[in-house]
Amino acid sequence: MKERPIVRERRLKYSTLSTSTLTPAAIASIIVSMTRCDLCLAWNWEHDAGLARLLDEACARRGLTLLPVTPANLDPVLAALASGESRFRVFLDRASDSDPRFQPLVDWARTNSARRINPQEQARWTHDKATMHLEFLTAGLETPHTIILPPFREQPSLPPADLGPLGGRFAIKPGRGGGGEGVVLEAGSWEQAFAVRQQFPDEKYLLQAHVTPRLLDGRPAWFRVLACGGAVYPCWWDPRTHIYARLTAEESARFGLRGLREVARRIAQICRLDLFSTEIALTAEGRFVVVDYVNDPVDLRLQSAAADGVPDAIVESIAGRLARLAERV
Repeated sequence: MKERPIVRERRLKYSTLSTSTLTPAAIASIIVSMTRCDLCLAWNWEHDAGLARLLDEACARRGLTLLPVTPANLDPVLAALASGESRFRVFLDRASDSDPRFQPLVDWARTNSARRINPQEQARWTHDKATMHLEFLTAGLETPHTIILPPFREQPSLPPADLGPLGGRFAIKPGRGGGGEGVVLEAGSWEQAFAVRQQFPDEKYLLQAHVTPRLLDGRPAWFRVLACGGAVYPCWWDPRTHIYARLTAEESARFGLRGLREVARRIAQICRLDLFSTEIALTAEGRFVVVDYVNDPVDLRLQSAAADGVPDAIVESIAGRLARLAERV
């Protein structure tokens, strides 16, 4: 699933990025000076500016070069790549999902054997929640009780399903998409589920039981866990306010939460992405239930810039991990 909670999932358009003020000559100078760069970052979301800065700093510490590509310099970069004047070894795409103009850059990275962080075809596979649900079940991961409905266009008429195992209220989610688009959180009838399917007729739909987390010292045991390059970053995450707080080692030991890391590592083995996030709840029965499967691209707004952003230290560490991936190629 595409993780764009709150701001990003509303698909804010690219507006003012630092490179948008550069003259054509300055842009050309940047490209010429980076004829053989290490890491290319494609980004078009203004709130990724913090990540871009931290990634640039992480690359500089390792003696690596970063080529940031935004809508402002996309065309000259593509021209330089096509002519052979420029190349890059590693590619991180945070733009093509919302702006098809970046697709030629994605294609260049693939055809020229660049090391792609979260390859597009692999990421698209993980965006299918129905597929991920079945993969998780096969791997023995706990998930909410779920009924998967076929696309409306494939099967307009369906016999009523037994909704009893879902409880009195349940969520309806399209198989793809993110940020709550097409999601009904408080459904209660088969008629409602049947009608909602028509909103995205080519998508499968999931009817999913609600999960009630245990309270730990008054906090809901609901966690957003980020993973990057083998590192796992578990965070408290309030599903009502969307506020992060880093889970400390002391809290993990005191509340018996070490299993969060193991669940995240098993998800990494399934999805085979370098960078993703997931949501996991601890139930009253002591079960770790994965409630939001694989989020990509990850919302990496800095908490210092947005109250519901990711703690800055985590984003900085992720930037370091990404630079390390580039260093190893």
